[in-house]
Amino acid sequence: MTADNFNSHTRRDILRTAAASAVALPFFGHAQSTWPSKPVTLIVPFPAGGGTDAFARPLAAQFAKNTGRQLIIDNRGGAGGNLGAGIAAKAQPDGYTLFMGAVHHAIAPSMYPKLDYELEKDFIPLALVANVPQVLVVNPKRVPGDFKAFLAQLRKSPGSMNYGSAGSGTSHHLAGELFKQQTKTFITHIPYRGAGPALQDLISGNVDMMFDGLGSSATHIKGGRIKALMVSGLKRNPAFPDVPCAGELGLPDYTVTSWYGIWAPKGTPADVQARAVEEIRKAGLSDEAKAVWANQGAEFSSFTPAQFGQFINAEIKRWANVVKLSGAKLD
Repeated sequence: MTADNFNSHTRRDILRTAAASAVALPFFGHAQSTWPSKPVTLIVPFPAGGGTDAFARPLAAQFAKNTGRQLIIDNRGGAGGNLGAGIAAKAQPDGYTLFMGAVHHAIAPSMYPKLDYELEKDFIPLALVANVPQVLVVNPKRVPGDFKAFLAQLRKSPGSMNYGSAGSGTSHHLAGELFKQQTKTFITHIPYRGAGPALQDLISGNVDMMFDGLGSSATHIKGGRIKALMVSGLKRNPAFPDVPCAGELGLPDYTVTSWYGIWAPKGTPADVQARAVEEIRKAGLSDEAKAVWANQGAEFSSFTPAQFGQFINAEIKRWANVVKLSGAKLD
């Protein structure tokens, strides 16, 4: 069983419910809250320049425009995103510290034997803000040619190439493990302290490839600094119509996606939660943010906080299965 079809019925049910709810019910209550009355800190648990940053910063700009208060990005990279998550979990639950995590945090419980936080117990889900496909990107000087030539080289010389990731246990890492499993190839994994540093080393030629979220790679692909050989899934991405999808390259089960969401520490008052959700959604659905999301091949979700919580629970179970099947371990 692959990453994408594990618990697929649950994922489809959540999506259907979200679509129905968007029509049948108002998304927010009319919370009577003075929040925000001062700047809000958004902890991003990866270094600047990665996929989470690619969505956090445009969102922060719109938040400031709409509320008149800054949404300050606080990059706290390390331990595959778990260092920043632990810091956010212990923050004062007053609404002035929020946390922007990613699919990595649904993987972490299966990869790390000891975490100083629990995603479903220490946080309150607010909004799923972006969902993007994974993309296989290479340094064109180190990996010339198309996907067919690349795969032939991998099979001819096992271990001759390497791939960078945002850290052990992240979706970048497991996307690589799934690729190796499905193509019966071997590529050396090189973990970094975030997608940003890994991308910089890919651009400079210190690593051969990455399995990255399309959001963080998009600008570099368009600028010709890296080359996209494949997007995950069964259809091409509208933002990159010339890049073949996994399905047409003979990998119909390779459907890894990256997603990014925002949480509040447990104990945050309900009226503040509602206002935060309202402002996050307003920022994400602004014309300016829509253009950024479309440019990166991403979508802003219509999930309510409850539906986002259900989605997280399904993802934790899904990735636990992927970790078990792949045999992935911390490096």
